[in-house]
Amino acid sequence: MPFYAGFALGLGLIVAIGAQNAFVLRQGLADRHVLAICLCCALSDMILITAGVAGIGAFAQTHPGWIAALRYAGAAFLAVYAVTSVRRAVEGNSGLAPEAERTTSLARTLAIALALTWLNPHVYIDTLVLLGTVAATYGDQRLLFGAGAISASFVFFFALGFGARRLRGLFARPLTWRIVDSAIAVLMAALAVRLATGA
Repeated sequence: MPFYAGFALGLGLIVAIGAQNAFVLRQGLADRHVLAICLCCALSDMILITAGVAGIGAFAQTHPGWIAALRYAGAAFLAVYAVTSVRRAVEGNSGLAPEAERTTSLARTLAIALALTWLNPHVYIDTLVLLGTVAATYGDQRLLFGAGAISASFVFFFALGFGARRLRGLFARPLTWRIVDSAIAVLMAALAVRLATGA
C-alpha cells in the first residue's frame, strides 16, 4: 500500500545515523528541549516531503522523460545507499557515545537543529528528489505515499528523542547500529530494484 511504502522508505532514509540524528539523540540523552527539537525536525521534514511529493508529482504529468531519468538516478542513489549501509554494518564503527549536549538556550538549540536540517544537501536529495520521484510512481495515490513518509519522520524523531534515555546503553553499542544498517541495506536494495525495473 502507498502509505506503508512511504513509511518504509521514509524511515529507511532517516534512520541512518548522521549529524541531525546524533544531535536529536544527544538532546534526548541530556533531556533538554526534546519536544521542541523533535517538532522542529519532523515539521521541517513534513515541509520538504510535501514539496517533493507535490512538485515532482505535478512535474511527472508533463515531463515523463525527466521522471524516467530521475527514477534511474534514484535507483542508483538507493543502490549506493545500500552499499554504504553494508559497509557500515561490516565495519561496525557507527556506535554513538551518549555524551550530553552543552547547549542550554532553546533558541540556540533550535538554530542548530534547523541548520543541521536545512543546510544538509542530502535532505533535498532524500525528500525533494528521491521521495518525490518514488511518490510519482503511485499516481493519484502519491499523497498517501507522502503521508506515510511524513508519519515515519514524526515517529522516528519522537521515538529517538524521548526514547534516548531508556536506550542509553543500547545506542552506544556498535552492534545496535550493525543491525540497523543491515536492515537499511536490505530495504534500500529492494527499493532500488523496484525503481530500476518500474515495478
